[in-house]
Amino acid sequence: MHTREDKRQERKPWRLLLWAALAGLVFGLFAVPNPLEDGLRTARNHLHYHRASGDIVLVKIDNESVQQVGRLPWPRREFAQLVDRLTSAGAKRIFFDVQFYSASTPEDDQRFAQSIRKSGRVVLPIGGSLVAAGQVADQPPLPQLAQNAQVGATGFQYNYWNSVWTLPYALSAGNRIVPGFGAMLAGRSGSPNSSYVVDYSIMPQSVPTVSAAAILRGQFDPRSFRGKEVVIGGTSNLLGDIYFVPGYGQAGGVYIHILGAETLKSGLPIDLGWIPDFILSLLIATLALLRRRIIEQSALLAVTAAFLLIGTAFLEAHLIFLDITPGLLVVCCVGASITSRYFRRRGFVNEISGLPNLVALRSHPKGREEALVAARVLNFTEIASALPADKERQLVEQIVGRLTVGAPNRVLFHGDGGIFAWFDDPTSPFGHHLEALSALFRNPVKVDRSSIDVSVAFGVEIGSNRSLANRLASALVAADEAAHQGLKWKYHDPESLENASWKLSMLGQLDEAIDRGEVWIAFQPQLDLETNRITGAEALARWTHPEKGPIAASEFVAAAEQSDRIGKLTAFVLEHAISTAAAINKRGTHFDVAVNLSGKLLSDKALVKKVSILLQRHGLQPKHLTLELTESAALTEEGQALDSLTQLRDMGVTISIDDYGTGFSTLEYLRTIPAAEIKIDQSFVKGMVDNRSDRLMVQSTIALAHSLGRRVVAEGVETRELLELLTEMGCDVGQGFVIGRPMSLESLKRRLSATGRRAA
Repeated sequence: MHTREDKRQERKPWRLLLWAALAGLVFGLFAVPNPLEDGLRTARNHLHYHRASGDIVLVKIDNESVQQVGRLPWPRREFAQLVDRLTSAGAKRIFFDVQFYSASTPEDDQRFAQSIRKSGRVVLPIGGSLVAAGQVADQPPLPQLAQNAQVGATGFQYNYWNSVWTLPYALSAGNRIVPGFGAMLAGRSGSPNSSYVVDYSIMPQSVPTVSAAAILRGQFDPRSFRGKEVVIGGTSNLLGDIYFVPGYGQAGGVYIHILGAETLKSGLPIDLGWIPDFILSLLIATLALLRRRIIEQSALLAVTAAFLLIGTAFLEAHLIFLDITPGLLVVCCVGASITSRYFRRRGFVNEISGLPNLVALRSHPKGREEALVAARVLNFTEIASALPADKERQLVEQIVGRLTVGAPNRVLFHGDGGIFAWFDDPTSPFGHHLEALSALFRNPVKVDRSSIDVSVAFGVEIGSNRSLANRLASALVAADEAAHQGLKWKYHDPESLENASWKLSMLGQLDEAIDRGEVWIAFQPQLDLETNRITGAEALARWTHPEKGPIAASEFVAAAEQSDRIGKLTAFVLEHAISTAAAINKRGTHFDVAVNLSGKLLSDKALVKKVSILLQRHGLQPKHLTLELTESAALTEEGQALDSLTQLRDMGVTISIDDYGTGFSTLEYLRTIPAAEIKIDQSFVKGMVDNRSDRLMVQSTIALAHSLGRRVVAEGVETRELLELLTEMGCDVGQGFVIGRPMSLESLKRRLSATGRRAA
């Protein structure tokens, strides 16, 4: 005969199956992009790696080619020579993964157009971009070049890792359909914006390659190209067109088109998505829950998991692709439930003391009605590590004996690391009782004839509507605070919980605050010390919360950077700073604007393009924008970070090393970073008057920077004496309260107008 409790226990697995199904469904519908899925598929590719067909040859614009001819764009006559020599070698078709949007010199354009016409085998690219309706081909080549060439689409979408998992068969270009490069190379066709999965088990290193430099020198074997499809594209990391090829690493974007073509040459990929595996996993999980023996349940779930993780590699080897993570989530959730039920009885008891553990505490039926007291043995870890393994029980027994003095029927809960807890009447006189318990622990405990001093602190959580887990955490925090403040015990302070909640929710509120207009930009003027004129300002983010008032920038900016959520805030500051500087310069006033840039954003491949778009949109010359990079940002001579800085410098943007002197500056660092400006940290500037070493540091930094051709900005200039001292030292620009505090845009405009009238 089953009791009501038994029936409730029987219903729990099915309830969990329902929740697992819901979680898998939500994961399948909304977890895009899915890094776990991408990682698992990449791992399975190792099980069926194979070589490319060899029918497609890559002509690499590699480092050797860049060294020989220069960075792109090359003179069009160089491309004409490539076409001539590849045509003579018998290439079937010649694909250019190089954009020719605009005209160069008339002579070079005419020369290239003639080579294309004579060849009759050239395919030029139409670049693609994302619009509201999807992907389109909207960047055609120069008409003079395209009139005697075929065209193909090179646009694709990449994810958070700069990886491309699918390629379009074709893209819309106005009133016509343009096939994608991969489809053209493979001789396949498809509807616009329909896509296929790229098979990255094809090894990129197996694609035949020849350097463009060798062809231009005439040092190549023509037989390498006879009857072959030839693709010309950049592979040098100096050109920027670099993506992450799963399982291989960084490679030129041209490889993606070639691997897409090799995929289609092997057959038509079938992408079944996540639903088939999800349904299969639900059926197997249901079947497992119907079995009585845990070994049968575990076997069913283990076989299913093995098929999802490894067996699907067989399907992928035949170009049948499945997304397994939603189904895998279902299998793992049900498997965890079965394992949990198996160890449930043992899971509620502390193995050393035999007392109920903290898991049992969280399930206490009357916990919400009672106060919760936590005792933390502060030196328990040190004591336990010094005791023999079989003596820890004696230690715990003596601690328990003292904690139950005066309350022999008290139910103690024992956690790891010397944590004990119990429930009590919320009206009890906690102070007297805990003082008495603390006095008991003044005497050492006896373990194996040794006297051991035990230090204990107590915390009390009177009661709330929060979960028992949260209440226990609050009581333990109170105990830690008591120990830190030299107290024997302490109540939990609800205000500390409120502050903790605010910090946890601050980042989520920050994004909304930007949209609601609560975040605004303050401008702190910068003074040219030679002309004594305001020539620029630093743009600083400010947040005025409707309830909490002004939020310290050091609080929300640091939190956003540590949590990798600095991107939206930086984009907001850049937009307003650039638009402001553009408006002031258009009135005939020279004005530069500086914006702090997080080092974490330098890994964003689109950063340079975003800055360029903002400058063009507002009509600001790049020389009027300074991007300040904190000295502590970890930069190396290689990688995307340094590439981004170099591209910004080449664009004309000024790069500044902020907080100079507080990080790891060396001559090698100054030589490596393409900075035109050094900003001395205010901690050194403020101490110049009273501290000789600070004054020497600032003076030597100015001399060093000037010898390297760098401009120097001093921040923290708060007195007239500091301003005069910096002017004598030859510092270029000053910034600080004596010059101007951070101010609103309206105040800045009035300040600039007043400065202009005095100058006139």
